Amino acid sequence: MKKDYVSPYVIKRLPRYYRFLGDLLEDNRDKISSRELGARLKLTPSQVRQDLNCFGEFGQQGYGYNIKKLRDEIGKILGIESTNNAMIIGAGNIGQAICDGVSFEKRGCKLVAVFDKNPDLVGKTVGGYVVQDVKKMPAFCRKHKPEIAVLCVPQESAKALCEELIELGITNFWNFTHFDINLYFDDVNVESVHLGDSLLTLVYNLNRARDKGDA
Repeated sequence: MKKDYVSPYVIKRLPRYYRFLGDLLEDNRDKISSRELGARLKLTPSQVRQDLNCFGEFGQQGYGYNIKKLRDEIGKILGIESTNNAMIIGAGNIGQAICDGVSFEKRGCKLVAVFDKNPDLVGKTVGGYVVQDVKKMPAFCRKHKPEIAVLCVPQESAKALCEELIELGITNFWNFTHFDINLYFDDVNVESVHLGDSLLTLVYNLNRARDKGDA
């Protein structure tokens, strides 16, 4: 039975399930148990079953999970088949890497535009998209109504940009800046990617492991 409330931690694990099940399909696997699935994802079998049971009954006792069926169902839950228009704001190194390296179409999105204010970048082609002057963004948003803004701008520019985007009706942000949007704006959907924070976490774990080794 589907649950009305699903923990954010469960939702964050769904893309891992989806990606891993895709790897299994490429290896021509057709079924997997909750024990094996959990072991590969560093979860307990019980946790796997609890996660998936939030969305319905997918497994069969004594058989496990049909990999293709489970992946398809998780894809539907994640909205892989939907089409949400996205635009990148900031065509510097990070913006270019996202434009070139992220398959938006495989993740329920369609990239429709790339903007920047740097005259050296405006007019250049990035990932098949001509970088437009950010001054044209309001008119573009009013006409095409994109749902998602991918922010790749300097931290000092982010607050004013978010204010402008929210006024234009955009409330979904994939945030690569160091600006914490949720601290300043309510009723927005934000996924932040703090590269520096991730590196600090890695360094912390490295140092902790080193300290244990010296103990």
